[in-house]
This record gives sequence, structure tokens and C-alpha cells, in this order.
Amino acid sequence: MQQITTITGMVALREQWRAQGCRVGLVPTMGNLHAGHLRLVEDLQRHCDRMVVSIFVNPLQFSPGEDFARYPRTLAQDLEQLARHQVAAVFTPNASDFYPPEFQTQVSLPALSDTLCGTFRPGHFTGVATVVLKFLNVVQPQVAIFGSKDYQQLIVIERMVSDLAVPTRVLRAATVRETDGLAMSSRNQYLSVEQRRQAPALYRVLSALRQRIEAGERGWAALEKQALAELESAGFRPQYVSVRRALDLSHPDDNEINGELVILAAAYLGETRLIDNVNVRQVG
Repeated sequence: MQQITTITGMVALREQWRAQGCRVGLVPTMGNLHAGHLRLVEDLQRHCDRMVVSIFVNPLQFSPGEDFARYPRTLAQDLEQLARHQVAAVFTPNASDFYPPEFQTQVSLPALSDTLCGTFRPGHFTGVATVVLKFLNVVQPQVAIFGSKDYQQLIVIERMVSDLAVPTRVLRAATVRETDGLAMSSRNQYLSVEQRRQAPALYRVLSALRQRIEAGERGWAALEKQALAELESAGFRPQYVSVRRALDLSHPDDNEINGELVILAAAYLGETRLIDNVNVRQVG
């Protein structure tokens, strides 16, 4: 396993693999790897000959006052974990190489970005789309994989790849959860012992809402309001619970009886912001 720290080094390795006829896969991460990240690595293995895992805490996707400075950086441990998997290269650029002083280009998808998490994190998804596109351009993978826990991010990336005709196939991976249902996240380590005990209530509330919808209940605003109240009772400070169409995050009509929906939520537990989502596979 090689560690590549510069764009020129990654391009050279990419071209070497291309000359060998290799199919390249990419797992973009911000490091502090946990079992959810490693599941992405495992899922991608059968789709490529050479795998790149990128580790880069992207400053563009953090709003002012967020946790960029204290976001956990555990490169040595990350490299140890990846060495036990079939990873050909770990790409760890520094910010000055990736975003030189003259850098000014941004990728914006306002219809998908200025809602849900984007309402509370202005500019976040512009930062996500920009960094992902740059990684796709540098690595030029035939396939890349993203987790479904950040569902809005996933939809943004899929739309960007489609709109800009990026020749990379985007794979979705299911959310990996702890045994009590909490979606795995690097930010979970911010939780105190008591908060960690409370945290699975987020998934339980969303799962209960899914059951009510699948049982035929309608009136999205009332259902969302009830879920918000349940989160507050469980000790959260919710930002939103929203029922959306899974395809494009648009609002479904109250009388819709067919189609795939997704329930998304974001809520604070203490000072830690948690997100989660569940799909409603069959409606009506």
C-alpha cells in the first residue's frame, strides 16, 4: 500500500495503472476511520483492480464556528487499518496543494443544497461537491462509493456526476449501524457516556415514523411535528425531520400512495450534531 501526498504523485500513479489496463476505484473519506468506512472499502473491492482511499479533512465544507479545527485526525491509525485491506494507495493531500492560493472554482447545486442540512450549514454542499469533483478529476476512477448515512450528500454527488457527465460510476452503500441502531459516525466520539446512551433514539424515532407511513398514515407535516416532539422528549434539540421523495428530495404530496420516500433528520445531542435517515420502501 502506497501513501501519496501530492496531486502530481497521484496523477502519475493513476496513469501507470491506466497503462496496465486496471480498473480504479475510489473511497473518499475525511479519515478517523471506523467500521462504516471499512465496509465501503470491502464493498468496493469486487468492482475494481486498484483501490484508492482518500483522507482529507475538507475545509470548504465546514461553516464558520463548526468543528473543522477539532475534527478527529488519526492518520497513523487509519493507515494501519487500511493496510489490512486490499487498498493500493492512500491519497492524503495537504490543503495548500489541493487548494492553492489562486483556487476559486466552486461547484453549486442550489436546488438540492439549499434545503434540509443546507439550511443550517450554508455552503456545506458546495464544499462537498467541489472537493468530490476535484478528487474524481485527480484520481479518475471508474467507480467510487459513498455511504447512505449522508443521504443528501449522496444525492448531491449523484446529480453532479450526472449533470457534468463525469465518467465515474457512483455506488451507494447502506448505512452501517452500531448494535443499538446508532448510525456510525466519526462525530459519535464527541458524545458523553450519557449522550451515547440517548443517541439511538434518533434512529428509533425515524423507524417508528416509517412504520406509521407504511401502515398508511398521511399528512406529512403532522407526522414530522410528532417526530420532532418525540426527539425533544428524548433529549435532542432537533433541527428538522422531513419526509421527502427519495429520488430528488422534493416534497411529496399528502395524497401520494406510491413511490419511494426517505425520512431525514438532523438533531443536536448536547453540542454534537447527528444526522440519520431511513427509506420507506413501499408506500400505500
